[in-house]
Amino acid sequence: MPEFYGTRVDSPLMLGTAQYPSPAILEQAFRASGAGIATVSLRREGGAGQDFHRLIGGLGVPVLPNTAGCHSVREAVTTAQMARELFGTLWIKLEIIRDDDTLCPDVIALVEAAGILSRDGFQVFPYCTEDLSVCGRLLDAGCEVLMPWGAPIGSGRGLNNAYGLRSLRAHFPRVPLVVDAGIGLPSHAAQAMELGYDAVLLNTAVAKAGDPVAMARAMALAIEAGKLAHDATPIEARDMAAPSTPVLGMAVLA
Repeated sequence: MPEFYGTRVDSPLMLGTAQYPSPAILEQAFRASGAGIATVSLRREGGAGQDFHRLIGGLGVPVLPNTAGCHSVREAVTTAQMARELFGTLWIKLEIIRDDDTLCPDVIALVEAAGILSRDGFQVFPYCTEDLSVCGRLLDAGCEVLMPWGAPIGSGRGLNNAYGLRSLRAHFPRVPLVVDAGIGLPSHAAQAMELGYDAVLLNTAVAKAGDPVAMARAMALAIEAGKLAHDATPIEARDMAAPSTPVLGMAVLA
């Protein structure tokens, strides 16, 4: 099971808690997923009150608050500080967005904010791209986890740059890596785990599914399958065919 900042969690699935049809379906889907971490937006918490806070606390898993919706370093740092007080955790999923059409991480502001928060004692989970230079700077800033996107948030497009994600895994073999955003199907989650990633974070794919509870279970099974496949050392892809049955010792017909 993955470990983040010295804390081992029970599942590689990290599940968001926004956009569900109802609190009851949120709870049912989360339990069906067996997720090891619940991610929570401070903006969502602020509008939902104590009932939502009790629901999240009752899930019995670590909570990862995020700075979703922040567009500047100052806004993200302030939101993180508020989240620390509200949830009593040093964990923070750091999101800073510049472009509202793509919701692409603002990597320049991200590195700056990560440094500020790390020096303030936070344990930062940065939502970033798969760019090796950016990821290296985030580690230099104090991050011990990287969360590159698979595709734009909510797009359901899967892993747009599997090559880049594979390169990132190879470049940082000992750093916990989480594919965050863009997951739409269980096959996308399985692919992330097949690449050797430690965990997958998703929200919309479950919350907006026709049956969120069934989709949550499907995601859990896919992540388990992907992890098993990676650990089994799968065969490498090749350009030419290779016979799967013996060719020596076969009868020769005159």
